[in-house]
Amino acid sequence: MNNDISFQGSQQRNFMGHPIGLTICFLTEMWERFSYYGMRTILVLYLVKYHLYSAEQASFIYGAYAGLVYMMPIIGGFLADRYLGARKAVTYGAILLVLGHALMGFHGSAAYLDGDTVVRDNDFINLFFLALALIITGVGFLKANISTIVGSLYGPNDPRRDGGFSIFYMGINLGSLISTALVGYVGETYGWNYGFGLAGIGMLLGLLVFLWGQRLLDGRAEPRKPEVLKEIAFAGINKEYAIYLGGLVLVAISWVLIQYQSVVGQLLGISGLAMIALIIYYSLTQCKPIERDRLFVACFLIATQSVFWALFEQQAASLTLLADQQFDKTVMGVNVLASQVQLLNPLFIVLFAPLIAWLWVRLSRSNIEPSTPGKFAIAMVLIGLGYVIFSWGLGFNSGDGSEINNAGKNFLWLVLIYLFLTLAELCLSPVGLSMVTKLSTTRIVGMLMGTWFLFSAMGNYVAGWISSLTGSNAPGANSGALDVAATISVYQTIGLISIAVGVFIFVLTPMLKRRMHGVH
Repeated sequence: MNNDISFQGSQQRNFMGHPIGLTICFLTEMWERFSYYGMRTILVLYLVKYHLYSAEQASFIYGAYAGLVYMMPIIGGFLADRYLGARKAVTYGAILLVLGHALMGFHGSAAYLDGDTVVRDNDFINLFFLALALIITGVGFLKANISTIVGSLYGPNDPRRDGGFSIFYMGINLGSLISTALVGYVGETYGWNYGFGLAGIGMLLGLLVFLWGQRLLDGRAEPRKPEVLKEIAFAGINKEYAIYLGGLVLVAISWVLIQYQSVVGQLLGISGLAMIALIIYYSLTQCKPIERDRLFVACFLIATQSVFWALFEQQAASLTLLADQQFDKTVMGVNVLASQVQLLNPLFIVLFAPLIAWLWVRLSRSNIEPSTPGKFAIAMVLIGLGYVIFSWGLGFNSGDGSEINNAGKNFLWLVLIYLFLTLAELCLSPVGLSMVTKLSTTRIVGMLMGTWFLFSAMGNYVAGWISSLTGSNAPGANSGALDVAATISVYQTIGLISIAVGVFIFVLTPMLKRRMHGVH
């Protein structure tokens, strides 16, 4: 098989039909996502129930955190491209993540009401934000580069690439599935600190797996110029250790930014425009016409995917609060916790990812597989349609829709919205990761992958802002409650916007396909 011209440039050692390095990437990312999604599963509930933040405040904190998590890979991707190489960047990021999740396991005093004033343990809040800052920076060094490693395992014409990313993506969601079931249960049942601690154990396993399995990468993630890392940067410190110290500076910056959420939104907007402008400038001055066209298409798809994430990430914010406050969560006699509702997404991913991967290959053989822009358009329409239908179901038999803690809505509506979210995700996310590695020139693939995550960051931040619009003005103990009538209106609006974006991409698909010059 490896003598076939289609496999030239791919890793020679294979395991179960794919490059053997995919195995270590799969397992590392599975455990890293175990820690990330496990912590994310209970984060908003923790902020609302333990620290008595309002739904609006908790949504903004979550949005800023998630936005920074997906913005930081632009820096991690650049440093890996230019200096560290993906292997060293992933290792350093994993170490920061272990430290951050370990700090999340520390538990301070719960907030309480003194009249109408919420009293919080400020020392513990500062420690909590430091833990988030370590996680933000750690993800920045790990996230973009582990995906870049996957892309490096396949040659430019290897037809297994999309399937490989789908398998990699299934590993992400397998970790998410396990952590959502376990971390959510432990956190809500035995204590938030135990839930966060369990997530940290998962990250430690991810670090150990990657350290053990680096040999399986066959040198495909090493620095391009390892001698440069040994050069002195300042005060007798070489460039490699200077980068590691710079990572600690990024932790400090993140610690400040997470406490000023509006600044994060401004920073994301400016950074997103700047990165697109930089890539376009690079394509105009440094690229051949075919490379330039492909980068233009990549920039367009990267920018539009932020709309998708703004809707998708409601599951960790407003959808979780809705599940907690508005739905009957008894399923076949089993009481499902609000945090555990999020496991529907990874469960559907594990069930449907192999089917979708097989479907793309089957359609490709028949020469009727949708192009990458076509898949993006399908994703936008699906997720928008899901929210429109869900908003109707949310108001069904609910009077004026303004009641709080009705807790009687049919659980099947949650199953439906998560099914739409998942099918849309499978059409966009793994395909998007593969698209970046295919349409980019090798010289800036890390930067382009970082830009993908930067616009994912914008979507995540907007998700927090959208979620904040669903909060009620209920005082005191009900400060974390949602306004269901406002939620219905918001969901209808964002659903229709997403459908419109999907139709727009459909219209542009023929032109985008031509500018991809044979890359599908």
